[in-house]
Formats: sequence, structure tokens, C-alpha cells
Amino acid sequence: MPRPLISASVLSADFTRLGAQVREAEDAGADYLHLDLMDGRFVPNLSFGPMVAKALRPVTSLPFHAHLMVESPESYFDELVPYCELITVHAEACLHLHRTLCRLRELGVKRGVALNPATPLCHVSHVLDEIDTLLVMTVEPGFGGQEFIQSMRAKIRDAAEMLAHCGRQVELEVDGGINHETVQAVVSEGATVVVAGTAVFQHPRGIRAGVDALRLP
Repeated sequence: MPRPLISASVLSADFTRLGAQVREAEDAGADYLHLDLMDGRFVPNLSFGPMVAKALRPVTSLPFHAHLMVESPESYFDELVPYCELITVHAEACLHLHRTLCRLRELGVKRGVALNPATPLCHVSHVLDEIDTLLVMTVEPGFGGQEFIQSMRAKIRDAAEMLAHCGRQVELEVDGGINHETVQAVVSEGATVVVAGTAVFQHPRGIRAGVDALRLP
């Protein structure tokens, strides 16, 4: 079974020492830094804005993946593009999804689309030529530490099959309830990138142990 790439979600980090924790995650072998921007409207929670990406950029060489759980995601692009390698928008938040993805392409950043658990894969089937990452949510977006929705395994499997036939390399990312118990299941269904916040930053034996626990043998 291939080892997944690990995107460490700072939503679960200790914000009183965020820079130090991000450096720990990088030293532990995380592949990406996952930034969950929430506006309190698209999801019921508020998190942080582009200022955090700007503040963390000098701290680490990890690629930044910005996950926009917001309404009108286009309004955040100009502030995020200088600091982020990938920007992911929610299909549910984009009235004109293709246009939104084309705008990200014009800005020179990699593009992702996220789908909530109840949103079917057909919502992205006609924009696969415009994305670098498909993000399947395996919890309802908005809060860390939720339990993995087991029925999403079939959706991950179907997404992997769809991407295998799309004619280009698209990462299949999974976000929600990922830990040492669920990571093998999602990778076995075809996930290539896993997002983990609580399992990394709140591991009882520290961040390095949290990252190591997600590495498949």
C-alpha cells in the first residue's frame, strides 16, 4: 500500500506557539501545511484569514494548502496567492465553479475543489481538467476533532476510479477524522493525501509521534 502524503492542519495547533509547532511538523516529516479558512457563514465556525498564511510563510518551507470554507472564495485569492501553493474552494460555495478555477489558473496557483459529504462527485466531473486536487470531506466541514464518516469510504473509492480515468494526474485528498486508525482505510480506497490536525498537533506523545503514526508500513 502506498504511503500517503500528510497535510498537517494548523486548525488543531496551539496558537500560542503556532510558529514552533509548524516547525515541529516540518521536522517530523509532514509534506504540506493545511490552512482552514472559515468565515462563520459557509460553515458555523470562524478560524483565521490570509494574515496567518503571511505570518507563517517565513517560518517554514512546507507548501501551503489553503482550504477555503468560505462564501465568495474569490475575494481571498489575491491575499493568499503570494503565500500558498494550492488553493482549494468548495464546489458548494461557487456559483460559477469553472470560472473560479480558471481565475486561480490565471493567478498561477494550483487548484483544488472540495466536496462536502452529501455532495455527489458529479459536481466536479466536468471540471477535472481544471484541478490539481480533489478533496473529499469525510466529516461535515467547520470543526476539528470530528469522527470519520464511514460511509465516505465508498465515495473515496469512486473518486479514485473517476480520477484514474480523467487523463491527468490529480491528487485525491481526504479531510476529516483522519488518525492512525482511519488512515489505512482511506489510503486503501485510493486517497493519496490525508489531512490531519488533531492526530498530529494533539497527539499525546507529541507532533513527531502524530506524524509517524500516519505513516503506513
